[in-house]
Amino acid sequence: MMSLTSNAKFSCPYCMEINDIEIDPDNDIGQQQIADCQICCSPIEILITQDNDNDFIIQARTDSE
Repeated sequence: MMSLTSNAKFSCPYCMEINDIEIDPDNDIGQQQIADCQICCSPIEILITQDNDNDFIIQARTDSE
């Protein structure tokens, strides 16, 4: 059975441009990932969590933070 994904947006901590990310709630929640910015190509550390309303919280940091 395929899991459903959700699309979300976050701001790049380097260039501040908006990036799109696809979230798989079954596999991505609580997992740290590295993604390259879609604009400036810098590596971004991403941590996806959920709040009490099941909204996604995306923490995007530079790889040196």
